[in-house]
Amino acid sequence: MAEKARTGRLVVAVDGPSGSGKSTVSRRLATALDASYLDTGAMYRAVTWAVLRCGIDPQDAGAVAKAAEEVELTIGVDPAAPHFAADDVPVDQEIRGPEVTAAVSAVSAVPEVRRLMVNRQREVIAAAERIVVEGRDIGAVVAPDADLKVYLTASAEARAQRRSAEYAADVVATAADLARRDRLDSTRTTSPLQQAPDAIVLDTTELGIDEVVHRLRELLDGPVAP
Repeated sequence: MAEKARTGRLVVAVDGPSGSGKSTVSRRLATALDASYLDTGAMYRAVTWAVLRCGIDPQDAGAVAKAAEEVELTIGVDPAAPHFAADDVPVDQEIRGPEVTAAVSAVSAVPEVRRLMVNRQREVIAAAERIVVEGRDIGAVVAPDADLKVYLTASAEARAQRRSAEYAADVVATAADLARRDRLDSTRTTSPLQQAPDAIVLDTTELGIDEVVHRLRELLDGPVAP
């Protein structure tokens, strides 16, 4: 795999729950590999934003599916400046807000939404020569033939601490929300949060971002200088 890590087509799948560090790790890894970067979770958040903007109940699967089919997503895959727009409206800040966060698991659980998004994700992957893709079902569903599949995890406490620091939120409330999302994401019928059988599991609880990126580069390219 070492030669592929330097040149040629390359797909890296990074999965894991919220707060495991996958977004920051994936962006830094993509930059190091001169690759594109796709945050699939942001795609579901953008659809959720569109659903809420239309006043649709996230539990109304039919209406949610219709909104997902009609919304036009613009996806920027530069790891230095990833961006999303829904119907030409920039939504990078809006999709990280509490309303979207509270509703995204319900929207993501709609089978038609997942079918539409997985198809779009595969289109983005196919169009890129080299790409790092992060999400919850990339190695198992979206890109089962990825050159490297990694499942990042961390303790519940570490994940809550990281996410609360990121959003300046209460740690206890953040931990409860992460537990809720884990439960919903892991038990949904279509493409649940899951570790691909051949994925490499990496616990990031005691690791810094640079250490995690370093380890992934070692997996791709053999030992690299510190």
